[in-house]
Amino acid sequence: MTTATLQKPFVIARDLDAPRELVFKMFTDAEHLRHWWGPKGFSISYITADVRVGGVHHYSMRMPDGGEMWGKQVYREVTPVSRIVLVNSFSDKDGNLTRHPMAPVWPLELLTTFTFDEIGRGKTRLTVTWLPINATDEEYTAFDQMRDSMTVGWTGTFEQLEAYVATF
Repeated sequence: MTTATLQKPFVIARDLDAPRELVFKMFTDAEHLRHWWGPKGFSISYITADVRVGGVHHYSMRMPDGGEMWGKQVYREVTPVSRIVLVNSFSDKDGNLTRHPMAPVWPLELLTTFTFDEIGRGKTRLTVTWLPINATDEEYTAFDQMRDSMTVGWTGTFEQLEAYVATF
């Protein structure tokens, strides 16, 4: 069996004290995304979000050291207030796929699923599922070795989202 055959997705969730309609809107409006998207310490310097099947979310993040990192997401499924499925990649400023700037064997594409589940009046469980697609065994191995880093990154992103939705 190859590594790809044994691959397990990365899954992380956060319960938010906000209605799922609001949490979903935070993911589908570029002006909201600008305020919380990305790891802690990063800021958004460019963002678009054409949230529809085939649409693209393209963004640039300014890293704490001043460097720039571009990303691109292509939407595969958008089910209002409950689910978004997309292909997540690093890119250049023109939207062409690129390698992770700090991890050269990171998978080029990740199938990403966001689910928004109502867990009580005015509360939402946000779950993120990542799985490499079209990846080599070496890329799957790199993905598996970065699980702790992914947990830290998503935890910081969730904290920023949680603080932002609290302002509404």
